[in-house]
Amino acid sequence: MTSRQALIVGINQYPQLNSLRLPATDAEAIAQLLNTQGEFRITRLPEIVKDGQVMIGGNSQVTTAQLKKALMQLFKPDSVQIPDVALFYFSGHGVRDSDGLDDGYLATSDTNLTNVWGLSLNWLRRLLQESPIKTQIVWLDCCYSGALINLKEAGPNDAGLARSRCFIAASRAYEVAYEEIAGHNGVLTNVLLQGLDCRHKDSVNNLELTAFINQQLKTTTQAPVALNLGDAIALTFNRKQSTETTVVNLHNAPCQYKGLFYFDCNDADAQNFYGRENLINELVAKISKDNFIAVLGASGSGKSSVVRAGLL
Repeated sequence: MTSRQALIVGINQYPQLNSLRLPATDAEAIAQLLNTQGEFRITRLPEIVKDGQVMIGGNSQVTTAQLKKALMQLFKPDSVQIPDVALFYFSGHGVRDSDGLDDGYLATSDTNLTNVWGLSLNWLRRLLQESPIKTQIVWLDCCYSGALINLKEAGPNDAGLARSRCFIAASRAYEVAYEEIAGHNGVLTNVLLQGLDCRHKDSVNNLELTAFINQQLKTTTQAPVALNLGDAIALTFNRKQSTETTVVNLHNAPCQYKGLFYFDCNDADAQNFYGRENLINELVAKISKDNFIAVLGASGSGKSSVVRAGLL
């Protein structure tokens, strides 16, 4: 069975910055969804127990040392039994030091913009590179969070390990991030919750999630940044729907075999088109970056079907 571990952080309390109202709520919503639909074991920060329930503490503080220790335990545990998948979610202030190294930081409660900046995103990048965990997921809902995604340093095969990665940042390295107007979540977290919810589908992977985010936020003020590397990563599952069976009257059922005809771009053909999920995910990832893709293959190998019933 796959081992899946998540560190979920939501910081409201900033004594020397403006305190926030939504990060703890955002983080708790993500934690609950990943626990129920993603089969993740959740570590919360800051963590409290209220009425017998473990949750994110909206009135509690998190120091830089506490966050760094928790990240070390997640991505570089001192154990031979490491998780197969490690996920880090952060909601709170993000700050930027443009004096010299132009680094971005995840602001912790002890941040004062003088001698304590918070957790450096350069430090986090190095931790991810040195981590033995092959499937790494990082979602940052804070200002300037795009500084994490450095294409030259985020390659999938660093340290000799073939990695799968999903990095999603709320905004580019020089942009601020926003909360919903009259809403209950940050802008990025709101679409994360929508995109991850698989109560009405079998599952959601990272390629589907980033495509959904890009579509939902394409006209918003902030520009989310996403980077997917390696194989598709299953994020959430609908175990109930995937185990349900349907009794079909075979005498009245339409023939699903197309012979020499291709599966076309319509609901009926798309529902009957199976077995090319990995290739479809690869095409979705490529078309999100390039305006032109040539699909090549031998005659009868299924090029038209995978483009029409799969990609389109």
